[in-house]
Amino acid sequence: MPKKSLKPTSAVLLTPVVLVSCQDEGGKPNIITLAWVGVANSDPAMISIAIRPERHSYAIIKRTGEFAANLPTTAILKETDFCGVVSGSKLDKFSTTQLTPMPAEKIKAPLIKECPVNLECRVKQVIALGSHDLFLGEVVAVQMDTEIQDEKGRIDIGKTKLFTFCAGAMEYWSLGERIGRFGFTKGKLN
Repeated sequence: MPKKSLKPTSAVLLTPVVLVSCQDEGGKPNIITLAWVGVANSDPAMISIAIRPERHSYAIIKRTGEFAANLPTTAILKETDFCGVVSGSKLDKFSTTQLTPMPAEKIKAPLIKECPVNLECRVKQVIALGSHDLFLGEVVAVQMDTEIQDEKGRIDIGKTKLFTFCAGAMEYWSLGERIGRFGFTKGKLN
């Protein structure tokens, strides 16, 4: 099949969607929807989130040095989209969306109860990249709803109803079925 050369872009990649919650020094919480998110390190556990400096949550996270990455489900897709297109400087996103703030164990920023997985993070480094700054956050605590865990306590993705985002198409997509496990080939193609 022929290929067409495009200008450099990262927008064709599918990315996880997270609701990042933070809280300013006065105790006012905020939520921002991000799709520029990824695993950055295993030990210590770290994730990366990229935020444009002009976004309201950017300054809060930079000043407080913490945030929670909450994994939304398709049940709150509308609320997730809303939190990405409306500024928290103008309204309280928790009360407007009716999402439930929940106390975290190790950070001051609230978790989002409707999200089945919540990662509490402390900022370890901020790297200026261009349009976005990359926040490397050490995961200091994780909460996970028991109904999405398998018998060994691991996440059962099939029960989560998580979704992804493709910036190139500007579309959200639900996750489908499992098609394999890591290492299922045992290093052989035949």
